[in-house]
Amino acid sequence: MRNIKIINDSWLFSKNAKSVPTALPADWTALNLPYTWNGKDGQDGGNDYYRGTCWFAKSIKADELPEGAVHYLQFDGVNSSCEVFWNGKSIAKHDGGYSTFRAQIKDTKDENLLCIAVDNSPNDRVYPQNADFTFYGGIYRDVIVIGVAKNHFDLDYYGAPGIMVTPKIKGNDAEIEIKTFIKDDDNCKVKYEIFADGEVIASCEKDGDDEAEFTIRNVHLWDGLKDPYLYTAKATLIENGEAIDEISTRFGCRSFSIDPEKGFILNGREYPLRGVSRHQDRPDIGNALLPEHHKEDIDLILEMGANTIRLAHYQHSQVFYDLCDEAGLVIWAEIPYISRHMSTGFDNTISQMKELVSQNYNHPSIVVWGLSNEITIAGASDPDLVRNHKKLNELCHEMDKTRLTTIASVTMCSIDSEYVHISDVLSYNHYFGWYGGTTDMNGPWFDDFHKKYPKKPIGLSEYGCEALNWHTSDPVQGDYTEEYQAYYHEELIKQIAERPYLWATHVWNMFDFAADARAEGGENGMNHKGLVTFDRKYKKDSYYAYQAWLSDKPMVHLCGKRYIDRVEDVTKVTVYSNCDEVELFANGVSVGKQTKGKYPFFYFDVKNEGETTLTVKAGDLEDTATIRKVDTPNEAYIMKEEGQVINWFEINTPDGYFSINDTIGDIMSTFRGKITMLKFVLMLKNTLSGNKKDGEENKSGMMAGFSVTPAMLKNIYGMAKGFTIKRVFSMIGNSFTKEQILELNAMLNKVKKPKK
Repeated sequence: MRNIKIINDSWLFSKNAKSVPTALPADWTALNLPYTWNGKDGQDGGNDYYRGTCWFAKSIKADELPEGAVHYLQFDGVNSSCEVFWNGKSIAKHDGGYSTFRAQIKDTKDENLLCIAVDNSPNDRVYPQNADFTFYGGIYRDVIVIGVAKNHFDLDYYGAPGIMVTPKIKGNDAEIEIKTFIKDDDNCKVKYEIFADGEVIASCEKDGDDEAEFTIRNVHLWDGLKDPYLYTAKATLIENGEAIDEISTRFGCRSFSIDPEKGFILNGREYPLRGVSRHQDRPDIGNALLPEHHKEDIDLILEMGANTIRLAHYQHSQVFYDLCDEAGLVIWAEIPYISRHMSTGFDNTISQMKELVSQNYNHPSIVVWGLSNEITIAGASDPDLVRNHKKLNELCHEMDKTRLTTIASVTMCSIDSEYVHISDVLSYNHYFGWYGGTTDMNGPWFDDFHKKYPKKPIGLSEYGCEALNWHTSDPVQGDYTEEYQAYYHEELIKQIAERPYLWATHVWNMFDFAADARAEGGENGMNHKGLVTFDRKYKKDSYYAYQAWLSDKPMVHLCGKRYIDRVEDVTKVTVYSNCDEVELFANGVSVGKQTKGKYPFFYFDVKNEGETTLTVKAGDLEDTATIRKVDTPNEAYIMKEEGQVINWFEINTPDGYFSINDTIGDIMSTFRGKITMLKFVLMLKNTLSGNKKDGEENKSGMMAGFSVTPAMLKNIYGMAKGFTIKRVFSMIGNSFTKEQILELNAMLNKVKKPKK
């Protein structure tokens, strides 16, 4: 029978080796797997983390191998390309850092040297190459040795488990097809069994090439969070009456569809998918996670009340997919075909998609295969890009006739482009209210799409904004405060709730994650759009906004616990709760009761005098916080960006007049504001032209590689209106001096704001 052994312990590592060693090196570093060499430098900013080839080595004695006539090594995650050597001989190469692959061991000696050359350096053929996250190098998931008989269930096909289970719901019953793949058949037979709650409910024996078919009467459905019931299918390979290999998989019986008007439908009922996206990495260990880390992530997502996860932007651990099956979470699974299309990367998109589908076919939690993410940043009209997506779409349908395909498109991509309409369903990544525009632009954009393409299911695959431990009572776009993030998500929740046709919505992101190229918000190397901090220790206020909206479990949360020192005489206090009534107390005295309206958000005005203990009560639940009256703002609450040109206290903001802290849209709502902005645009144009390289020209009608259409111009202008001038300066970088910025601010200080 099949025997499995995990070999994560007692490896040696080198960043300096150049070739396969002939013996176990004495000067390499000892470590255990999982491991990434970018756990520190991939998270500290500067976009300078090590990307190159590193080596891993391990000695394996023959008697340490699990029993079996044939042996395979299984690698569950090696990023991003690697070559495997057994006793100095290359036995496998693999391109793709997030999927399982295997290599057969041959010519075994009494003592054997296993070496793996792992390479995460930039290239033009393996995805991802350009993306807003760190590409951690290393062997960051388990390495396993499998011992099997000469005849066995196939271990060579794209890292797949060797068994495919396809349930089809027919009324109250389910028809089950089970197919296995056998290496060196030699007239073997297969015994198939289906288990429910540990008991065999159906079985049969077939010739090796034949599929098994069963009917489960009165089937117990896999029904999302409510009842994620799982069956088990087991296949036993029989040779001359003896069982020689055995594999099993869990599966769920469910039906689903995606309707352009009603959204996602599970087992015949409307089931709006409202949830999050997830990156897998953590402080110091990067993506070298242990099972308990995956479990903690699932628990936090479930506690929030989400029922769906977009697993971005690559194949995740089988541990995590299993947990999603068990929890009843509905999953979007995708390959890392992201940001920049590479004409030389076609084969890699095909192989990564084959691995994704083959390895994850049996997971009932997965309902869509994602073809790509924001791949049109350089334009959507490239014929090769369109061809690549059509091939991927066809491949998914050939391999899996039960699931749909989807794409995560980016705001600037025209809704009329051919690429947008290749997949079965579609979602867009929009950041109106963060990267320009205003929060209220999100809903109308989807209404416009839905009106023009009423038969195309549309969803929201990314939306969010960044928040660190900065605080204010007057939050504005781009300030990175916890308060603006909370406001942003309150507004998005309202717009999503009004549009049931959105088949799925996924917050970007559940957790802060590392992106070593980033330098914003006051902490370099990180994307802080998470509802929960990178270390999973602190749930930001916006997390509780979703919990109040999505969770059925009674809860109450008092916002602003990290925002203690406040200068105003009367301060706004926000409470999130899914209870019918909340009451707020200040130092034991009731500020008032409020009953829940359309949305689970409550706002109170509280006198800010001395130190005040705030307590909110909702039924038997309560939560507390403290505020304190101060005369001057606490600078610890105000973002300080490394290398910023100008500090907040240097900006003059006279009452009733504009400043660079105001948005482009507000300034241009007045005649004098438009004149001032014209001067600003001319200054911007001249400065940026001066930064162009020799011989560089702007192509007419082109912007960032896109052909600019009127619809795109409307989107771009709409986004820009929401930017403050200061934010524009910060995004441009060091193109302007402090004196130039203050000069523009002085000009704006002479422009009166319109009376409200």
